[in-house]
Amino acid sequence: MANAIRALAMDAVEQAKSGHPGLPMGAADIATILFSRFLKFDPADPAWPDRDRFVLSAGHGSMLLYALLHLLGYEKVTIEEIKRFRQLGSITPGHPENFLTPGAETTTGPLGQGLANAVGMAIAERHLAAVFGPDLVDHRTYVLASDGDLMEGMSQEAIALAGHLKLNKLIVLFDDNGISIDGPLSLADSVDQVKRFEAARWAATRVDGHDPAAIAKAIAAAQGSERPSLIACRTVIGFGAPAKAGTEKCHGSPLGAEEIKGARAKLGWSEPAFAIPADVRVLWRNAGSAGTATRQTWNDRLIAAHAAR
Repeated sequence: MANAIRALAMDAVEQAKSGHPGLPMGAADIATILFSRFLKFDPADPAWPDRDRFVLSAGHGSMLLYALLHLLGYEKVTIEEIKRFRQLGSITPGHPENFLTPGAETTTGPLGQGLANAVGMAIAERHLAAVFGPDLVDHRTYVLASDGDLMEGMSQEAIALAGHLKLNKLIVLFDDNGISIDGPLSLADSVDQVKRFEAARWAATRVDGHDPAAIAKAIAAAQGSERPSLIACRTVIGFGAPAKAGTEKCHGSPLGAEEIKGARAKLGWSEPAFAIPADVRVLWRNAGSAGTATRQTWNDRLIAAHAAR
């Protein structure tokens, strides 16, 4: 399932001759676990009010989100839109735009702003739950953030506020790959992000971002926390690319035909460009439809509620 994300990201960025394949390839395991086992949503109703929110704060990795939306069955995010990645008039722009793409919760261009938006979403959920009750408002906000997000000043303000307010339904997954567009992150930053978040009164931990069991265990623990949670997921940027993985060479440019050929071989992915095996597509579509009953039950509760409420 994760390799389907990687393949679509490689192919779309290559076809556009522009974009960022590294984050989708590195964070594919995190996203697969989150969307297939934890996230509450229904592609048939992207605006369902009590859905969980997923904010891709690292908007430069937009193909991660578009691949997910396509694989999960969001109707408008077709394979043709994936093929039109970064093209004028498509709904798959270089950075997510919430007014263009169903399933994009907020516009994330400038780094740090997605994380700050997500804190606002968590505050809104807390307020609405107090007004309408937890039977109608009970959802979480998840963020995938990069080191670039966490280096921006506004992220510190947002993190401090979230910790102060104990926004325990806010969970940040940090794509901790140690690489920036200029090279190793150590060129520009040496902050221990786990300690930083702990200082702001968050629950914080580190896991292997390519270990599905460790990711799932950390998300489950975060769901039970009384504080907002940071899960620093140690990943390899461009996971699977034979020569460019773990380097800045897959941060802001296509991999190239030979590197993609090598990545397909290394990942055991034999499908041609933009093709998804039928069995993998079924797994993703099943994950997408899993929330339908939950949404319908919620809708029944809404209809049964007193009109004034």
